[in-house]
Amino acid sequence: MSESETTGADQGPVAMLDDDGCWELLGRQQLGRLVTHVGDVLDIFPVNYVVDDRTVLFRTGEGSKLFELSINDEVLFEVDDHSDADAWSVVVRGHASRLESAAEVERADGLALTPWIPTLKYNYVRITPTSLSGRAFRRGVEPDRYGIQQY
Repeated sequence: MSESETTGADQGPVAMLDDDGCWELLGRQQLGRLVTHVGDVLDIFPVNYVVDDRTVLFRTGEGSKLFELSINDEVLFEVDDHSDADAWSVVVRGHASRLESAAEVERADGLALTPWIPTLKYNYVRITPTSLSGRAFRRGVEPDRYGIQQY
């Protein structure tokens, strides 16, 4: 996606994305990185996900992700992509919570969120954002670092 499509204006090689642009790009991908923080330990996990009503939903089995989220629900979630011409990155800051009610799980089951690897993942986790940030990048050749610089 070009930066003018996500921001409405040409802002040079780096452009800030608005919330709508961030959600549009998040909706195009399926793989992101979940960052958890417990005590002095930061962990990062690749997870496949879906966007659901301006939240991020993923599935997980019992294990370290679910355990860490039960201790500290504050997370970062990052997704990016690139082509030869451009690139982008979106970071979601928010709180993760396991879906508990039968109605929530039944609704989530209808979102076609299936594991990428053949393991059982009974737990749905929703990331509710407190903030979004995103940037789009126009790729190109690095400017001459040693030539005459514009002032």
